[in-house]
Amino acid sequence: MGRVVVVSGGGTGTGQAVAARFARDAADVVIVGRRADVLDRAAAGIEAQGSGSVHAIAADLTDTDQALRVRDEVVERHGRVDVVVANAGGNVTRQGPPSAHDTGRPELDRLLTVREHWQGNFESNVLTAVLLVEALADVLTDGGRIVLLSSIAAYRGSGNGSYGAAKAALHPYAFDLSSALGPRGITVNVVAPGYVEGTEFFGDGMTDERRERLLRQTHNGRAGTVVDVAETVHWLASPGAGYVTAQVVQVNGGAALGR
Repeated sequence: MGRVVVVSGGGTGTGQAVAARFARDAADVVIVGRRADVLDRAAAGIEAQGSGSVHAIAADLTDTDQALRVRDEVVERHGRVDVVVANAGGNVTRQGPPSAHDTGRPELDRLLTVREHWQGNFESNVLTAVLLVEALADVLTDGGRIVLLSSIAAYRGSGNGSYGAAKAALHPYAFDLSSALGPRGITVNVVAPGYVEGTEFFGDGMTDERRERLLRQTHNGRAGTVVDVAETVHWLASPGAGYVTAQVVQVNGGAALGR
């Protein structure tokens, strides 16, 4: 019987690569995201290449009721969870213009936009991870694995404050969660990628000049790939990583501080 693996944000990019990696091990993979059509296409593609099953659940993990619905569907279908990969997230400041504010007070309009960005990134990157993990914690098997996806921005900022700060919030959460679940043999770790190509993260915001600057910051002169991240997540979920917990693993080609 294969492991039961739940991957949020599993419809595209890194999450899809993570789901595919576990599917190659004949795991029963559940991918969760907001867009049902994207999830269904991803599930079909992963199943065609792997040896495990892939089940898609469309849900908004910032909503407590929907997080519990994910739990109920997973339990009904599989009875347990062995691995949770909280990958859902993104920088809301890159996902289109903010809501228009026209209060007649420019300073208030600016603060309303700031609040919108901070709340949006907190919900997208922190609540999606926390609510999923907390909903599944009691059905996670002893000896299970939890991996949270952070970012290099947690160390050096993201240019707007809110995204990097939201990702950084996952680091102490992982430490506290590791302490709480450690007696059950459950490990909790964080993966913090640097510049990774092949995702929707940058949208249209990646210029040739910016890409070259990011590559120069690495020690090995190349961009990361979703496979690089997926293999790291897979290892942290393996028996060989059973003594690794409460850690943040940076996958960034040595670019933690940049230059």
